[in-house]
Formats: sequence, C-alpha cells, structure tokens
Amino acid sequence: MRSRSVLLILSVAVIMATLACSRKPAADNSNATSDASNTNPASDTNSNNQQNQQAPAPRPPLVVPSGKTLTVSLGTSLGSKLSTSGQTFNGTVAKDVVADGAVAIPRGASISGTVVDAKPLGKFAGGAVLQIRLDSININGSEVPVHAAARSFSIKGKGKRTGVMAGGGAALGGIIGGIAGGGKGAAIGMLAGGGAGGAGAAFTGNKEIVLPVESDVAFQLTKPVEISQ
Repeated sequence: MRSRSVLLILSVAVIMATLACSRKPAADNSNATSDASNTNPASDTNSNNQQNQQAPAPRPPLVVPSGKTLTVSLGTSLGSKLSTSGQTFNGTVAKDVVADGAVAIPRGASISGTVVDAKPLGKFAGGAVLQIRLDSININGSEVPVHAAARSFSIKGKGKRTGVMAGGGAALGGIIGGIAGGGKGAAIGMLAGGGAGGAGAAFTGNKEIVLPVESDVAFQLTKPVEISQ
C-alpha cells in the first residue's frame, strides 16, 4: 500500500511540473504580442502626422466662367490669302483674366489657335473670308484646352474698302497707307470694336483680309476654364 501511495504522489507531482513548464512559453508569447500591439499604433500615428504635415491639402482651381472675354495678341500674321484652313498660329494673352478675385490667366501667357477657314478674293461670292479659333493656353507649363467662339472676318462688294466683322457687326474703317504681310501698297485698317471685342485688320489693294502681327483679337469663352493653383 505504501509503495502505491508513493507512486501516486510522484505521478501527480510529475504531471503538475509538466503543466507548469508548458504554461510559461504561452505567457511569454502573450506578453510579446501585447508589446507589439502597444507599439504599432503609436508608430502609425506618428507616420500619419508626418504625412499630413508634409502634404497640405490642394487648393481648389480657379474657374473662368463661360461668356468671359479673352483678348489675345497675335504672334503670326494671318490673312484670307496668307493663311490656309487647318494652319496653326500662336500669340500671347493681351490682358489679365481675373476669376474669384485672383488672376487666373496672366497677361503674356502663350496661346495657340487654328485657322478654321481662309478664302482669298474671288473664291467666296466675290469676297474674302478669314475665320480663326482659339484652342489652348499655356499656364505654368501646362496646356489648358479652351472652348471659345471662332472669330470671322469678311469683305464683300466691289470697289469698297470696308470690312464687316461677323458677330460684331462693326465696320473696319480708318484705312491708312502702309504695308501688310510683306505686300507693298497695302492699306492697314485701324482697330475696331464690336461684339466680344475688336481686331486689327488690314486690307491689301485688291481687298484681301490681313491681321498683322500683334493685332488684338477678343474671343468669348463658350465653356468654363479651370486653372489649377
């Protein structure tokens, strides 16, 4: 009986010792997990704070509304006989364009456009036609598309040195002697207002239309233009 009791006591002691040893690693793992969980949130918070400080919220774009007038100064001579349909031209913005109390399109910004139609004398019911379109503006190195109404110029009738600007209905008079587009004996028309604005126009001796370099042409926007700040 005594030997059995001793064996039983020893067996219980061995079992308890085994259980005690097996529980210690579990406690260590729990502590390690707890330490990891306590460390990560603080690290993530600091990282997010640094990102917020380094990347401020972007400013909303400036919006130039539809109907706004944009005046450009031509960098290329254009004309009913000088130009061809599809030809591109360049220039610069002649006046600051303001939106929301700030300059959205600065004076001097580069522009590009297209000659929509150009017909010399005798190919359009006996008259001459020139139609140009503004396509884009370069602002801070980025090309911004522009939607604006095309500007049209025409001369009709024989023996008349007057031109009618389509859409504006303003006669382009004030003819003075001079040279336009390299042709001698030409006559240059003075600036004329009307509609969305005026344009410098020139008429050669046979009544061709010429817009000399640095002529101001006003285009009216048909869609808003968004300018990133």
